[in-house]
Amino acid sequence: MADASLNPYLRAQQAFKEAVDTLGLEPGVYELLKQPLRFYEVAVPFIRDDGTLQVFPGYRSHHNDALGPTKGGLRFHPDVNADEVKALSMWMTVKCALLGLPYGGGKGGIACDPEQLSEHELERLSREYIRGIALVIGPDKDIPAPDVSTNPQIMAWMVDEYSRIRGENSFGMITGKPLVIGGSQGRLEATGRGLVSAVREMARQVNLDFAKSRVAIQGFGNVGSVAAATAHDMGARVVAVSDKEGGIYNADGLDVPGVLAYKQVHRNVVGFPGAEPVSNHDLLELPCDILLPAALENVITADNADRIQARIVGEGANGPTTPEADQILFEKGVLVVPDILANAGGVTVSYFEWVQNQSRWYWTEAEVDERLHQMMGAAIEAMHEMHERYGVSHRRAAYLVAVDRIASAMRVRGWLK
Repeated sequence: MADASLNPYLRAQQAFKEAVDTLGLEPGVYELLKQPLRFYEVAVPFIRDDGTLQVFPGYRSHHNDALGPTKGGLRFHPDVNADEVKALSMWMTVKCALLGLPYGGGKGGIACDPEQLSEHELERLSREYIRGIALVIGPDKDIPAPDVSTNPQIMAWMVDEYSRIRGENSFGMITGKPLVIGGSQGRLEATGRGLVSAVREMARQVNLDFAKSRVAIQGFGNVGSVAAATAHDMGARVVAVSDKEGGIYNADGLDVPGVLAYKQVHRNVVGFPGAEPVSNHDLLELPCDILLPAALENVITADNADRIQARIVGEGANGPTTPEADQILFEKGVLVVPDILANAGGVTVSYFEWVQNQSRWYWTEAEVDERLHQMMGAAIEAMHEMHERYGVSHRRAAYLVAVDRIASAMRVRGWLK
């Protein structure tokens, strides 16, 4: 039998099975959730700059659409494969249901190395992929978005190609677009701001004053830097941040605007005045109230979980905590806001973008942020209530909330007998 710990598809199936069993739902729920309702594999041919033809495999998975059209990113990476795309679409189903979005989970990608492609080749590849899947996507069917190695420009080429095929502008068929063609204010900052919103609400659930808390952040890219600025603006004391070159620490709190300006000049945070150096590894074990791993996966492990001093861990990165470490933190009473919720700000604001496209009514950044905080807060509250009801970790509680909502939708639609 395949090792479930190595295959993301099997891991996703196992998580759904545990949720269905814990909730005591009818067996048909798992039968409908254990695989995508629809899965597409297409050949993506395109002409290289030298005139030669190359063909890459492309994929799109619609996991479950009981709650609405499927939604999920498109990644360009050499390791993209069918099982990965299926698993990612299953996790998107959970993420959307947990956030209360009217979507099911989708995912897609092309098995290619974008580093080896010119800009013109990327454009031709992007357009050919859309031609291959045009019949199975759309604003009321399946809505793609950026993911690994894709960006707003690629989304612009894709929406243009789809609109040409349809013979009309259809900006709502994809999200993560440039502002000038229907993108949303606040989309770039959404994941970092959503992370802080989720953690702040978790702190409220356990009577921790976020405005008086000490925050340490591993990772100072888009997510980590936005989270640092947002936490600072909300009154929290950001005591440590790091990037791939190393980190900085000041127990009294860092001058976050100063750190942001320093990184603009120096390209990293190392050497920032008034702070002492700290390694990425040691940052995780610093005395703090809130720890935000927002860089790499598998950084909190069985080897260091016992030394984590934070009361709350907010997973800004994907998979920063191993299963063994997750259990250790749970037994220690450390509250983990799992990645499936903590970094869901991106898909939430993607939903806002789709709503704005559908209505042709666009919001200010302040309106986007306010709605984001409300939805992240509501999701945290629902997850924490399920955590207390069943006595499970917040990660498992997130699945319970999502699966319960999906099962209810499938039941009233008549999918379950």
